[in-house]
Amino acid sequence: MPIKIHDNLPARKVLLNELVDVINSSSAEKQDIRPLRFLLLNLMPKKLQTEVQFARLIGASPLQIELTLLTTNTYSPKNTQKEYLIEFYKTLDEIKDNFYDVLIITGAPIETIDFEDVQYWNELNNIIEWSKTNVFRRIGICWGAQALLKVLFNVEKYTMPDKLFGVFDHNLNQEKKYRLLQGFIDRFPMPVSRYTEVIEAEIKSAGLEILAFSRESGVGMVRCPKSKDLFILNHLEYDAVTLKEEFLRDKSENIGIQIPQNYFPNDDIQKDPINRWRPYAFLLFSNFINEVYQDVPFEFCNR
Repeated sequence: MPIKIHDNLPARKVLLNELVDVINSSSAEKQDIRPLRFLLLNLMPKKLQTEVQFARLIGASPLQIELTLLTTNTYSPKNTQKEYLIEFYKTLDEIKDNFYDVLIITGAPIETIDFEDVQYWNELNNIIEWSKTNVFRRIGICWGAQALLKVLFNVEKYTMPDKLFGVFDHNLNQEKKYRLLQGFIDRFPMPVSRYTEVIEAEIKSAGLEILAFSRESGVGMVRCPKSKDLFILNHLEYDAVTLKEEFLRDKSENIGIQIPQNYFPNDDIQKDPINRWRPYAFLLFSNFINEVYQDVPFEFCNR
């Protein structure tokens, strides 16, 4: 089944070119089914790129999914025109009476800033608090995962001496079998791009489960066994060239940056990187969506 997004959203053309099954609003309304409702809080500066990355993964499901885009009201990103946000994005005030099956909070390039100093931190707290009653399950990505862990479990993030940058193999937790990770092999790659980390001992003390861990990059994926919320500290959604673009951007701005590890073939920046993680991204989101579909009450979004 296809994903339902705004009929005029520029990401639609990109998704159609990738053969992602997209449905328009009028067709979706004629189908006598209850679609899963996803809410994407997009905090990344490149809105279109992030929309495509997540819609691609969500749209691979055999279920019909309705995607709503959410932005902050207290901060307007510099790289996105206000008119674009007004046309395609909602704020909490506009959707606060709605119910959603899943809330995704993306990463954000602000991880070196203390949580309390983030311009929209209070608003993000309000969104997370609202989600406790109006969202069935949550996913946090990178800084979004750290923010959720801080608000929900008081787990801190810690600055590292250098940026953790590259593609790192992660080992699955072998102590327990998870339906969420069905089909995964014992070791799989994930792109990492962050200056901060969470500590394994603090995650466990909070009663959370570590699903994937890397000897090089630390905690990679965490889950709450009660709510089944998912916290992905890295970027399975990234395109093949995303780390390359970050590297070239920082290099052009004379920011001290190392070549991303395990990324360019033979560490040659002239060679195209290979996306070795996308199959696991599709698998993870497919498993997650199927799990939500089985667990969520039919009436949850019809209240």
